[in-house]
Amino acid sequence: MGRAATIVGAAGFVGQRLNARLVADGWDVYAPAKGDPDLLTRDLGTVFYCAGLTADYDRRPFDTVEAHASLVSQIIRADRFARLVYLSSTRLYDGLPKAEVDEDEPLVFAPADPRRVYDLSKALGENLTLARTGGRGAVARLSNVFDWTEGAPGFLSEWLIQARAERALHLASSPHIRRDYIHLDDVVDALVALARGEPAGIVNVASGELTSNAGIAEVFRAAGWQVDFSGDADPPRPPNASVAKLASLGVRPRPVRDVVCAYLESLT
Repeated sequence: MGRAATIVGAAGFVGQRLNARLVADGWDVYAPAKGDPDLLTRDLGTVFYCAGLTADYDRRPFDTVEAHASLVSQIIRADRFARLVYLSSTRLYDGLPKAEVDEDEPLVFAPADPRRVYDLSKALGENLTLARTGGRGAVARLSNVFDWTEGAPGFLSEWLIQARAERALHLASSPHIRRDYIHLDDVVDALVALARGEPAGIVNVASGELTSNAGIAEVFRAAGWQVDFSGDADPPRPPNASVAKLASLGVRPRPVRDVVCAYLESLT
């Protein structure tokens, strides 16, 4: 029997890939369904807390709080785990007036803004993980995770999936928008590394580089695709998340352009 792990949110985008990786590596994985009463009564080993809402958080604010803070609070209170890795987001840095931020940067939120329910509930989940687990908790702040499996969420994922069927791509976005993209497999590498126990605290799970839609489109065009955008918005750049702590874990995510180039080559 391998190391024991529990994946909360194992049916989700990250949870599914993490589950497959842990099983392949010989872990004994418990993947409870939503509402499973055994979650609070059995020994959980290393908990990977992957539950959360993304696109529909504003429409479902109370479910968002439940997913991001209430359930993890119950798990911590039951205290039947060896380690807890809580998945959060680098979007908590959005709005900070800095070009680059690291994990120690104080966060700033507007409590009266209804759309901040995502940020505030994630921050509460982080606080419980870091302050109420007796040093057994770690937080992974994920940037924009992408993949090309069917149903993978997010703009770049949808773009890559569309490229399998079409060579002329008309995208409802702007070439000027910049994001930090990280491939799903690199995220899983980081989560497995965090499960080992060091470093403690918060770790940015990101590439460390903001890449524009225009820069990714250049890769597509070089590979033979046509790409155009319907918008021309040029919003302020989000802060660039430092990845020095991630590198200390031995995890160095591949640049998004390299991953996209290899994927497109596999389609030709």
